[in-house]
Amino acid sequence: MSQKEFDLIVYGASGFTGRLVAEYLLKVYGASGATRWAVAGRDAAKLAAVMAELGAPTSLPAIAANASDPASLDALAQRASVILTTVGPYQLYGEPLVAACARAGTDYVDLCGEPAWMAQMIEHYESTAKASGARIVFSCGFDSIPFDCGVFYLQQQAMERFGQPFKRVRGRVRTMKGGFSGGTLASMLATLEAGRRDPSIIKTMTNPYALVSTSPGVRQPRGDAVIHDEGIGWSAPFVMAAINTKNVHRSNALTNYRYGRDFTYDEMQLMGEGEKGKKRAKAALGQSRMQMALLAFAPTRALLRRFALPKPGQGPSKEEREYGSYEVLYVGDMGDGAGDGRTLRASVSGDKDPGYGSTSKMISEAALCLKDIPRATTPGGIWTPAAAMGEGLIARLQEKAGLRFGVER
Repeated sequence: MSQKEFDLIVYGASGFTGRLVAEYLLKVYGASGATRWAVAGRDAAKLAAVMAELGAPTSLPAIAANASDPASLDALAQRASVILTTVGPYQLYGEPLVAACARAGTDYVDLCGEPAWMAQMIEHYESTAKASGARIVFSCGFDSIPFDCGVFYLQQQAMERFGQPFKRVRGRVRTMKGGFSGGTLASMLATLEAGRRDPSIIKTMTNPYALVSTSPGVRQPRGDAVIHDEGIGWSAPFVMAAINTKNVHRSNALTNYRYGRDFTYDEMQLMGEGEKGKKRAKAALGQSRMQMALLAFAPTRALLRRFALPKPGQGPSKEEREYGSYEVLYVGDMGDGAGDGRTLRASVSGDKDPGYGSTSKMISEAALCLKDIPRATTPGGIWTPAAAMGEGLIARLQEKAGLRFGVER
């Protein structure tokens, strides 16, 4: 591939998350260093104003491009090695940029947590991306890097220690200080409304293998009830499991079933041990069911859009982002009940709030990591973060993005 004008273009840099991405890149890589990058969005003047607020020099390019103008996106894709986009919900605004990158052979990363849309993009553009050499990588934020790469890391440890992967992995969210992004909520609302129009979308959302071309047919844990795991504790459903589990199974398939064809994975929120943990888990389950029932009600969605979603350019304060954090536990075993000691625990933690502070760092480093990976290693196609970048991404996240991966025992 010929040398592009930019290593990276951040599309949507005047939005709240896009601005955080630009702020991070300025702080870590500067505006005129070895990494050649630019910002892009609907309004070049607004982009320039936002960059001025961040203290960026006027030499940082600000490019006008709009999802409603496919020609502008085609031109954008021709100028960069990687396009990083924070413009969602992706099912409403994302397809033209995916199409442009797939045609141009340009790498692409996003923050998508919309599996039904992702499944459609795989069907529509994977062959184009394979032909052009474009690497399309969805879900490069809190959904789903800590989860996708956490399972990858645990399985890597299993193969080093036991010579084979774990058949069963359980992901348990231990702590999460800070909330989901407004984009995550907007995507959930858009998915619910799309599902009302097209029932096949609901079927996709409930299928753990929705992003895999050929399902191994292994029954997966549902994760929609209160459960107790010996030595772990009581757990309740985790709202992002429907997204993350699909990416984990796609990673397995894309790596020639690195985790095995009989691999099972579930993901839940840990509530603690004993009666207190049990009561908290039951309360969380009841709250989750009530929230989903309310979200299914059209007037509730209208109220959320009006009052709960951040307005463009808005989000949590810097203090809220800085003092947020999260930690996820992974427990692996051979799933055969042998009790022979072949089990392991690992954890993944982040040092900022998951929805904004940590996400903006993760997607930035994922984009730059992807740029440096040869196509002989990761050829064109539609990928997950772990399958596309694996150990290289984990190392980079620990070095630069405040994540920690470690074995507990």
